[in-house]
Amino acid sequence: MKFITIALTTLFMLAKWCSAGNEVIVYTSEDQIFAEPILQEFEKKTGIKVRAIYDTEETKSTGLVNRLIAEKDNPQADVFWSNDPVRPVLLQIKGLTTPYVSSVAADIPSIYKDVDGHWTGFSARARIILYNTNLVNMDERPLSIFDLVKPKWRGQVAIANPLFGTTSIHMAALFIALGDEKAKKFLNDLKANGVKIVSSNSEVKRLVARGEVKMGITDTDDAHMAVKEGVPAKEVFPDQSTIGTFIIPDMVSLIKNSRNQENGKKLIDYLVSSTVERSLAWAPCAHMPLRYGIKTPPDVLTLDAVKGMNINYPDVAAKLEKITEFLKQWAGY
Repeated sequence: MKFITIALTTLFMLAKWCSAGNEVIVYTSEDQIFAEPILQEFEKKTGIKVRAIYDTEETKSTGLVNRLIAEKDNPQADVFWSNDPVRPVLLQIKGLTTPYVSSVAADIPSIYKDVDGHWTGFSARARIILYNTNLVNMDERPLSIFDLVKPKWRGQVAIANPLFGTTSIHMAALFIALGDEKAKKFLNDLKANGVKIVSSNSEVKRLVARGEVKMGITDTDDAHMAVKEGVPAKEVFPDQSTIGTFIIPDMVSLIKNSRNQENGKKLIDYLVSSTVERSLAWAPCAHMPLRYGIKTPPDVLTLDAVKGMNINYPDVAAKLEKITEFLKQWAGY
């Protein structure tokens, strides 16, 4: 019986090892509707089984980051595909990522890559103003986020919860660009002007689409989805004559001490490829490629056509931790 038990245990461990050897586990905060086709194509090309864990819309990135931290001593994920550029930096700071410099990403600008390879950026969105064209004409549309505190827009602006997702890192970027005092004044003025704080960027889009607010701050993927749905809405890339628009690349990291390191590297190589950047540019999410020269649809701007904020993403990560308590108070938590 002892021999049989040992033999069965060995067979079980061998089966588990073999299964693990042909799979990769990715945690991703990218919307499932956009990420799933990319991951399925990777499976077809490589024969490697992808097990994907997605985040919720309300806790984008934050929920998975907390899970990765909780699993630090027994990592379950091999790769973290973040739909924002800050959470991977936070994981790096906490010692949860391991360096991997992908040769496939050699032509991605250095601003979007960690020099040691803890994170690599690809395919960006931007933080824009989405306005309802039935309620706001082109001549009066706001060209700056700072226009949203004007009395004429009182109670007519929506923004997602600043404790999660791209809204949180946008706030941190503003604190760097403006300085703490000016950033706090802007947010307090926005609140005094009756801004509606809602659950997600998608909810911002829905409120603008239904005309419950005239405009909101959201991401380009939500804006493009609104247009494709036939919503009477247009986007503005704000502050092009001043601080610029906040650019949000996706980022991917290899998790330290994960089970499937080699397959994780193969997935990273695929995600940062020009093939994926092109696919995401032509997908409904309409991501902007970080590479120059990739053909995009007419309604998808390339990065050389947009003035982005002059922001260092590790600085944004550090600032986010410092302003979290203020954001909680501001949002009423």
